[in-house]
Amino acid sequence: MTNLLNLEGIFFYAVICLYFAATVFYFLFVTVKKEALGKAAAAIQILGLVLHTAALILRGIGAGRLPLTNQYEFATSFAWGLCLVSLVFIWRFKFPVIGTFAAPIILLLIGYAAMQSREVKALMPALRSSWLGFHVSTAIIAYGSFGVSAVLGLIFLLRERMKNQGFWDKHIPAREKLDLISYRSVCLGLLFLTFTIITGAIWAEQAWGSYWSWDPKETWSLVTWLIYATYLHLRIRRGWKGRTAAIFAVVGFVCVLFTYVGVNTLLPGLHSYA
Repeated sequence: MTNLLNLEGIFFYAVICLYFAATVFYFLFVTVKKEALGKAAAAIQILGLVLHTAALILRGIGAGRLPLTNQYEFATSFAWGLCLVSLVFIWRFKFPVIGTFAAPIILLLIGYAAMQSREVKALMPALRSSWLGFHVSTAIIAYGSFGVSAVLGLIFLLRERMKNQGFWDKHIPAREKLDLISYRSVCLGLLFLTFTIITGAIWAEQAWGSYWSWDPKETWSLVTWLIYATYLHLRIRRGWKGRTAAIFAVVGFVCVLFTYVGVNTLLPGLHSYA
């Protein structure tokens, strides 16, 4: 098991290097404006995702459980989720510029993971549940989707300032389509965040005897859910689109980051282990 965890550590640091390389290539892609650089950046990101997946699998086998139970494991899984969702959107919409904004965020998340303890400890009683995989995996997809919606919001806000229209017109969809893609990403994220809250409530009742205890992580997860639910409500009922929706998507992801990093750091509670 020790050998597996050592190999996981090697893979983990290789992943950091690959995500850094992808960030550099994406930056060169939008500055030098060479197609080959964009393709190389995406290929490096895919390779990073493959090794990242292998590292998580090795971590799980080496620890003898799902690798989703502490700050290090969730941070690296968060980065994995954002990488996966961003690649899906890059492939689905032929939109490599997403990577230019997503890759630095992925790098920051994996860097945050590198600063956490990688020690494998025995699970506390509350975490010994079959709900662990459902609850945390849905959170990872939700956070990854919200990260992509924030990236699309930033691209939307910056699009009108971008010069060299030929290049940007080729690689960035029209603002109306950007807005629609971001909306779909928010819908996906909200769906999975809803699953996260529901499975968390069921798990909490089994572990602590109460579906809801207003723990800081629970409260801020609800705040995040309300922000994105408000986004969808205003979009559907009031027709809010464009710039306002883009700002909402960015602000929502800031709340996501606070729910994960800020709450754990500043507002310790029942979820302080993750």
